[in-house]
Amino acid sequence: MARHNVPGSHGQTPEALSDVEPFDDGFANGEELTPADETTIMEAVESKGAVKFGWIKGVLVRCMLNIWGVMLFIRMTWIVGQAGIALSCVIVLMAMVVTTITGLSTSAIATNGFVRGGGAYYLISRSLGPEFGGSIGLIFAFANAVAVSMYVVGFAETVVELLSTIDAHMTDELNDIRIVGTLTVILLLGISVAGMEWEAKAQIFLLIILITAIFNYFIGSFIPLEFKKPQGFFGYRVDILVENMVPDFRGETFFSVFAIFFPAATGILAGANISGDLTDPQSAIPKGTLLAILVTGVVYLGVAISAGSCILRDASGNANDTISSQSVNCTDAACKLGYDFSSCKAAMNCKFGLHNDFQWRKGTAGIAEAQVPCVPVSLSGTVTSVVLKGALVYPWGVERNWRMPEQLAPLFALPVGIMSTVSGFGPLITAGVFSATLSSALASLVSAPKVFQALCKDNIYPGLSVFAKGYGKNNEPLRGYVLTFVIGLAFILIAELNVIAPIISNFFLASYALINFSVFHASLANSPGWRPSFKYYNMWVSLAGAILCCVVMFVINWWAALMTNVIVMALYIYVSYKKPDVNWGSSMQALTYHQALSHCMQLTSVEDHIKNFRPQCLVMTGYPNSRPALLNLVHAFTKNMGLMICGHVRTFTRRPNFKDLSGDQARYQRWLLKNRTKAFYTPVFAEDLRQGGQYLLQASGLGRLRPNTLVIGFKNNWRDGEMKDVETYINMIHDAFDFQYGAVILRLKEGLDISHIQGQDELLTSQEKAPGLKDIVVSIDLNKDSDGDSSKTSSRISTAQSSPIIQKEKKSPPVMLSTADQRLLEASQQFQKKQGKGTVDVWWLFDDGGLTLLIPYLLTNKKKWKDCKIRVFIGGKINRIDHDRRAMAALLSKFRIGFSDITVLGDINIKPKKQNLAAFEEMIEPYKLKEDDMEQEAAEKLKAEEPWRITDNELELYRAKVSPLSPDGQSRPPLSSAVSSDPSPWAWEVYDVECSRWNSEEEANQQWLLRWLDQRSRRGLIDRAEESSMTNRQVRLNELLKEHSSTANLIV
Repeated sequence: MARHNVPGSHGQTPEALSDVEPFDDGFANGEELTPADETTIMEAVESKGAVKFGWIKGVLVRCMLNIWGVMLFIRMTWIVGQAGIALSCVIVLMAMVVTTITGLSTSAIATNGFVRGGGAYYLISRSLGPEFGGSIGLIFAFANAVAVSMYVVGFAETVVELLSTIDAHMTDELNDIRIVGTLTVILLLGISVAGMEWEAKAQIFLLIILITAIFNYFIGSFIPLEFKKPQGFFGYRVDILVENMVPDFRGETFFSVFAIFFPAATGILAGANISGDLTDPQSAIPKGTLLAILVTGVVYLGVAISAGSCILRDASGNANDTISSQSVNCTDAACKLGYDFSSCKAAMNCKFGLHNDFQWRKGTAGIAEAQVPCVPVSLSGTVTSVVLKGALVYPWGVERNWRMPEQLAPLFALPVGIMSTVSGFGPLITAGVFSATLSSALASLVSAPKVFQALCKDNIYPGLSVFAKGYGKNNEPLRGYVLTFVIGLAFILIAELNVIAPIISNFFLASYALINFSVFHASLANSPGWRPSFKYYNMWVSLAGAILCCVVMFVINWWAALMTNVIVMALYIYVSYKKPDVNWGSSMQALTYHQALSHCMQLTSVEDHIKNFRPQCLVMTGYPNSRPALLNLVHAFTKNMGLMICGHVRTFTRRPNFKDLSGDQARYQRWLLKNRTKAFYTPVFAEDLRQGGQYLLQASGLGRLRPNTLVIGFKNNWRDGEMKDVETYINMIHDAFDFQYGAVILRLKEGLDISHIQGQDELLTSQEKAPGLKDIVVSIDLNKDSDGDSSKTSSRISTAQSSPIIQKEKKSPPVMLSTADQRLLEASQQFQKKQGKGTVDVWWLFDDGGLTLLIPYLLTNKKKWKDCKIRVFIGGKINRIDHDRRAMAALLSKFRIGFSDITVLGDINIKPKKQNLAAFEEMIEPYKLKEDDMEQEAAEKLKAEEPWRITDNELELYRAKVSPLSPDGQSRPPLSSAVSSDPSPWAWEVYDVECSRWNSEEEANQQWLLRWLDQRSRRGLIDRAEESSMTNRQVRLNELLKEHSSTANLIV
């Protein structure tokens, strides 16, 4: 069995696959890769020498560095003091639940096909489509760029605070932060531009420092030195554990503390963001991300339990606050350990302990104060020694009154919190803080350009393609690095990020929410393409994760959550409006199909009801751009209301080329979408036009979504064309009646078919800008006529005939557009434009089930037709005109049909003019058999060869027909609903436009020939006679039409 080839995925060399934009692997716009294609791409990338990372260096290291932030060192102990050990563990576990669910969802998406660069943007866009992917990709890249400034400013503030302890100010504190931050981000930019390999080495170095600082803390927690006890650190004690187990909220709540901690748990997409630089992203992302969440979560839990088990909530730092005889009601853990800190707790001025470790205390955090005088001592030389007010807190056991050079003392009294007090070597904690900030800043500086480059390559937003270009063997987004640097530097210079920080956190959470929703949505759509190799996920768990992310957004900051949602929705609406030309096989597409199929099946069990009837049209357009007037008029009343199928019969003389037919179907369906016409193009091959029409009448549509009305153009050349074509045309209308279809015929004086004008699409576009077409030069096929025959083009198209798309290059020289073709092009656009103030004249001459009134009502409710009013014309008698008008007005009001005027034609039965009758008889003369003038055998033979001819006897027999009027001359409206009942299969309308342009009586009478011919097929349906003949009635109606409706926009 042959495999269906993906367009554009074969016939290219590995080099071509690796160099073609927009992706460096040569595949874009969602093309699915086969295993052979993936192998080819990997070999091409390896041949270029691109640096690729495994799951440890590429994912695990990056995720751990991003999750272990400064929160671990400066906020974790404070969280334990507020929430207690139990609730602190709950907070950590809640955050882990959210990140773990997101990690599982990320793993599922990452293992559902070949993963390219772009990180979170790529995962979301290929799952939910460009609308969600484009909106999240932009804010996610922006969030990473601003996060660079946040981490750098945090690092700069620490450095400036350290420098301030030795009076090393460059200017003022704010400008010092800006200077240090600028120098730092320039250094990070240099590392990033140097290449991913250098960046990875820097990350490994920073991770070693961070892990060392964490081990330093845990080692120090087992060494409770004596001089650390006044600060509240006593080592692991059961009393402290029990006391700190329960919460002690002071101005905070559980959710406010959770909101402070949760940003520390983010960063799980740091590895996925460089998916394009991973050797095997399908394997690396699940293993590295989930293991990083587990390891970092365990460390956070360990720090929470450790700090709550060995550190008091409040401590004065005064070594003299011990138990004395004056201590009363001292029952807390400190009292059992020999200290009484009740005085500072009562005064709420305790400087140490879990509760007082929210932020670093400048110049005091590393000094245990004791009541010892500070006496300066002079030494030889210029260096002055000082006796500190206590002992510096370091593991080698510094004694009181220990002398240290003045310039060195502040460097060891580093401004760190209780983590430094507990640790074995305090400066390592500060180094850990530096490592956490710099590693996170470096990861964000790398992630933002990678995500932004993927977004720009997809060309979702115009004008951003300049940032899609990559450089070097790793396709590095150097322009994106510069842009990220500029954004980060701009926010660093602001040096105040308290306002924007909550928004950035919500941007990340919005990405997590959509990743979870992607998995749920893909599973719900039940698409065969959703089959991830990672099986440890559940659609309902992913949905819960998405909801949790949204809840956390509002818990962190409600106004930031609202702003995030507004931004996402605005970008979503913009991308939806732009409709980028991409096909990624998203779950949105799969769900749309699933819902459409489900609803279509539900419709099959719904019975027809008059209230729900709507015209569903099969429009015989041929190629959709061949008859724009027919297409535009039907689209005007079916848009967002009913079904419209553009039927096209392609005849063949030899074996039909079905591949060519399939290509045309796809091509013209795109044309309809491009022109914002909500219709389906359905071509068929048939031996002749009628057979093709029967195919379409039988097989078009699906279930209840099938046409009930045939719309066809009037055959203008019926007098000059071949009689066989006229018979085919008439029989198609009768076939529609046989299949229980209604029928609508559109007639324009100029005609409908413009396919003989090569380049008509360009002409129509230019005509919208400049109505005058006199100076337009086009190529015209002079061998085709422009009579507007709606069947002629279709019936004569061969298999090899090309589609009437614009032919820009022709060997024949161009000629000027003829006057007739100019008028034809102008007329073909009249329904595309907004209709001016005018009327839609409805000549309701017999009960057609209401279709004659329903279509004008639908038209006048549309924007382009809202300035047109409905005028209704009915037959009647002169002595009952007022009565008939009131009765008709009451009927229209009952069925809520708006109208501007009702005209009762009391003179409809007046005998027409002799010259009009003579013209009518002249028109039908060629269709008579004239058997009296030939032998019977010859007459029968001619009748068999030309069955469309009518004998004199048949003409006389059927000349008197059922009139649209009753014998008393009054119109017969339906007894039930005029617009709600199902239209009669015998009902059909004749549309006519711009009647004032009729050039002769003969031309005006042409349309009524079809009605006369139609009577031949209604044998057995005649149940009453009419005083005046049908011939007289038809001619008289034409006279009245010209008299009353010559200025109408549309006649029905």
